[in-house]
Amino acid sequence: MIPLFFLVVCSEGLVAFLLMVKIGPLRELVMKGLDQVKMRRATVLTIAGTIFVILLSNLFSILKIQNKGVKHGTMTPMDQVLWRTNLLEATLMGFSLFLGFLIDRMHHYMRKLIELRGSTGVSKQEVDRLEKEKIQLKEKEEKASGEVKRLQKEVSSLTENIKKLKLESTEKDKKVETAESHVTALQKQAADLLLEYDRLLEDNQNLQNQALGYRN
Repeated sequence: MIPLFFLVVCSEGLVAFLLMVKIGPLRELVMKGLDQVKMRRATVLTIAGTIFVILLSNLFSILKIQNKGVKHGTMTPMDQVLWRTNLLEATLMGFSLFLGFLIDRMHHYMRKLIELRGSTGVSKQEVDRLEKEKIQLKEKEEKASGEVKRLQKEVSSLTENIKKLKLESTEKDKKVETAESHVTALQKQAADLLLEYDRLLEDNQNLQNQALGYRN
């Protein structure tokens, strides 16, 4: 089992190295592979549990051999070989479990980092879109402001024209009133002249009658 665990530890070390160091597309391939492995989480947990049980068994064997050596004062060559073998297997299995946990955490946090970068990219696009909308709104606001100023000038011009027309109308009303007063005075003078003319006609008629009377 020692060569197998050596291979497992080396493989896990390579995977951890590729997760830490970006070498071309290898990190993406490792991430995809770990995604596939995590889809079989039950199998992985079963394997990890089995290794942990074997690790506990090896540790128990190590302690048993040590206790046996303490009881007899020394360990036999066979016990020393077994002790070293169990110790090496336990070390490899423990290191394998540690690397497996480390890879799992690295994969988890790197996946979170990728998601955060993706959301940051989306947020940046949203900010750019809002900036464009802000510029468009500012342009529309400037255009509307120019239109309002133009309308204000037109209203001011119309107000001035209305004031001028009112002044002209007032002046014309005054002229009309003056003309009406003049016409009234002329009419009064004409009436007085007519009365005077009628009186003169009457006096002339009386004079003519008197003159005829003297002749007779």
